[in-house]
Amino acid sequence: MNETELKGKWNELKGKLKKSYAELTDNDLIYEEGREDELYGKLQQKLGKSKEEVKKLINDL
Repeated sequence: MNETELKGKWNELKGKLKKSYAELTDNDLIYEEGREDELYGKLQQKLGKSKEEVKKLINDL
């Protein structure tokens, strides 16, 4: 999923992530254009996964 697709679908994806991973908060899932790497970093820390695993997780939703 490229950054444009991520931005367009973020609210839907955010809901699915929170449903699947109860430990994620709204603050963990704040999407800011141009700061995607920071978002991936937060998710990596919270979920204990690599950046590639986080990207795959998001793409698979």
